[in-house]
Amino acid sequence: MNDQPKWDAEPDAEPDAECRRIPRTATLVGAVIGLGALVALTIWGRLTAHPADGLLKLDIVVGILGCALSPVLLWRPVAGVLVLTALAALSPAATPPATLGTLYVAQRRRFPVAVATAVAGVAAHAAQSLWRPNGGISFGWWLVLITLGYGALIGWGALVRAHRALVGSLRERARRAEAEQSRRVAEARMLERTKIAREMHDVLAHRLSLLATYAGALEYRPDSPPEQLSRAAGVVRAGVHQALDELREVVSLLRDEDHDFDHGPQPVLADLPRLVEESHEAGARVRLRDEVIDPSALPAAAGRTAYRVVQEALTNARKHAAGRPVQVVLEGRPGTRLVIDVRNSLPEGGAARPITPGSGTGLIGLTERVHLAGGRLDHEVTAGEFRLRAWLPWPA
Repeated sequence: MNDQPKWDAEPDAEPDAECRRIPRTATLVGAVIGLGALVALTIWGRLTAHPADGLLKLDIVVGILGCALSPVLLWRPVAGVLVLTALAALSPAATPPATLGTLYVAQRRRFPVAVATAVAGVAAHAAQSLWRPNGGISFGWWLVLITLGYGALIGWGALVRAHRALVGSLRERARRAEAEQSRRVAEARMLERTKIAREMHDVLAHRLSLLATYAGALEYRPDSPPEQLSRAAGVVRAGVHQALDELREVVSLLRDEDHDFDHGPQPVLADLPRLVEESHEAGARVRLRDEVIDPSALPAAAGRTAYRVVQEALTNARKHAAGRPVQVVLEGRPGTRLVIDVRNSLPEGGAARPITPGSGTGLIGLTERVHLAGGRLDHEVTAGEFRLRAWLPWPA
């Protein structure tokens, strides 16, 4: 039973390995055949130029050894080229595989190693020329030509190696850039989702606190006139539906990875009277004193932050000091800053039990929001009242 999965996996893995092995094997066989042809031409040319040399058997043996040892370059380039270079000192039949080995080393190893193999090659061919002279050319010119040839091989190999390094570096940079771009996209999505969650916390906390106020009125004043009870129940029902719709929207946004987030129209400073009116309808005593000069000049981001500050302050007042008066003061002008001061008196003995449960993170998130907008927020309990003050920059 345990051997069966392995037996089934072998036919799938073996063809892939075989497919990868075939091109490399074909290339190796082709290279050996090409070297064999060059060696044969070298031996034929040597035999034609020096028919009475008497070293034909040595050339054939060296040529065969050179072709047979050339695949060693793939696994041991330096050792392989040194062996081929030693054979080149014995016979010109080893010249093709020795020079090819030098080129291969120049492409695969550091420049000093390639130069050392090239020097060994020049020395081997110089030794070959001393005991088996080439007719028609002096030893000096022969040495110059061999040196130039090996120098060209070293330069070619170094150029190929540098090109490969450049291509590898560009590929790595492209991979890192792609990974960095993916990371930035993920961070942007996370930031956007955090902003959505923060917005929905503020909106839902405000709306639910209003609903809790209406529900409390229904619970503690069952003797109210029927029309008032019906109106309060209608407000609760409409508010619950609206809260559910908003919650459903944010859940769908947070689940959809590829959604293009659109918050829709966002509240600004001009929407504060409507926010205060909602609190009035819920029975809260809120007094708004607006001393802002030219509110239309306030940037939209600052206006939205100011709206959320007042909204969170009213929500906290309904939770911890229900029925207590709340005073909201706005001051500021372009070129200075916008000051938001919200204060409400506390019940005797401190804050009452909240009418709705809270997470305790509302003011923390609000402070972070104000800091991101470049402002500052403080809150404290003093002289029997809770006071919240925020300062937001207002460029000219």
